[in-house]
Amino acid sequence: MELFPAFRFNLFVFENKNKKDFRCNLGYDFVVKLNIPIPNKKSNSTFVTLTICVQFKLTFCYKIKLKKSYFNKYLCNFENYQTLRYFIKLAYNGTNYHGWQIQPNASSIQETLNAALSVILNSEINIMGAGRTDTGVHAKEMFAHFDYEPKFDTESTVHKLNSYLPKDIVIFEIFAVSDEAHARFDAKKRTYQYYISTYKDAFSQDGSWYYHQNLDLDLMNQAAQLLLNHNDFQCFSKVNTDVNTFNCTISEAYWNQENNQLIFTISADRFLRNMVRAIVGTLVNIGLHKISLSDFNTIIENKNRNEAGFSVPAQGLYLTKIEYDYV
Repeated sequence: MELFPAFRFNLFVFENKNKKDFRCNLGYDFVVKLNIPIPNKKSNSTFVTLTICVQFKLTFCYKIKLKKSYFNKYLCNFENYQTLRYFIKLAYNGTNYHGWQIQPNASSIQETLNAALSVILNSEINIMGAGRTDTGVHAKEMFAHFDYEPKFDTESTVHKLNSYLPKDIVIFEIFAVSDEAHARFDAKKRTYQYYISTYKDAFSQDGSWYYHQNLDLDLMNQAAQLLLNHNDFQCFSKVNTDVNTFNCTISEAYWNQENNQLIFTISADRFLRNMVRAIVGTLVNIGLHKISLSDFNTIIENKNRNEAGFSVPAQGLYLTKIEYDYV
């Protein structure tokens, strides 16, 4: 038996928006050659030798995150390894779209962006969003990622996209990230806001829900705080939705009033389909004194969508912030 060892060392620098990831891959490869005698009838000798090569690979990976200034000062001579994955930060008015996700025979944000990126970059692009807003819902901040091999000018591409896209979709920036980064699974917290207009405004019909009845905002805030005591929100989820769990960790939920608008803000690690609109509708019933705080707790504990309030209209809902560890 013969061994042929080989030591391997690779250095990669992954650049993203604020930091660079320094990755060191250490590998040890070796080939084992085994001489196995086998019968050979065509030869005068009884046996011939068959050589079998077996290769084993063992790789150690280590990743260190350092500030970009450190690399600029000490590692400026290393050639950057350009990642193939990019994050795109955008906003959109969802009035004219059937939500984020691609729909058959219906216009969506994802489909519109895929088409625009494919034209600008001259390659088929498929983006993955941080979430899936419903029909008519807006986003003041949304992230998505896509893969693209050739190096390109991200700033110039942003300008081209904004010229090409419809006026209700805006691109803020595109930046390179690690190839392991994921817009949806890496998001740590998402924040939504819902806007209610207390008087009829001809210029905000597509951006808020007009509701003229008086609401007890203090009582609604008390109910909103009760949400933080629970984790299972099946009662606010769309029926027959395909999820593994109804658990969400809500970190904040409150109402405030700005002039003639009531604004509900809620943040969590994840949201269920129709969850925010159902919560707002139930809180409106609290504000109308149709249900009590005790009833609100019972509704959540019973996990029955029919017991919760109505879903408020989509046009008042905005995805306002998505948070990552590395953005």
